[in-house]
Amino acid sequence: SAFDLKGAGIVADVKISSVTKKFGNVYAVDKFDALIRDGEFVSILGPSGCGKTTMLRMIAGFEKATEGEISIGDQVVSKASAGIFVPPEKRHIGMVFQSYAVWPHMNVFDNVAYPLKIQKVPAEQLKERTTKALALVHLEEYAERFPNQLSGGQQQRVALARALYGDPVFVVLDELCA
Repeated sequence: SAFDLKGAGIVADVKISSVTKKFGNVYAVDKFDALIRDGEFVSILGPSGCGKTTMLRMIAGFEKATEGEISIGDQVVSKASAGIFVPPEKRHIGMVFQSYAVWPHMNVFDNVAYPLKIQKVPAEQLKERTTKALALVHLEEYAERFPNQLSGGQQQRVALARALYGDPVFVVLDELCA
């Protein structure tokens, strides 16, 4: 796919049209519609098991919709009927997962720097931006520690710094409680 939001200078409105996700015969999400305007902060509320996380995962590209369409800006990133599915790394969406998803084999610095490494950001800029991200979440002194040496709240802040400093056009936070 030629789709890539990086450097596109788009307005990051997210449009969700009749999105459905089925697992076998079970509907996790059924005909969900929403328009999230650039700059808006939106919360999706509901009981456990109602499809909130599944919907966020579909927006970010970690889950394919069974039906419906998702657009970011003027680009369709998911449309089941047309076979369109842009992978997460091309959507430039920062996501903090429920479980934080910090990599246990990487120290704090490398966890936060990872999206920038994938984007091939020059080493000096990568170090500067990662250090700035760690300062934002008050974890500068923990840069060399590994996730098993951190509290749950500190791990969550690592995940938040990583999501914000990967240069996203949109950020998804799944049950962020920090």
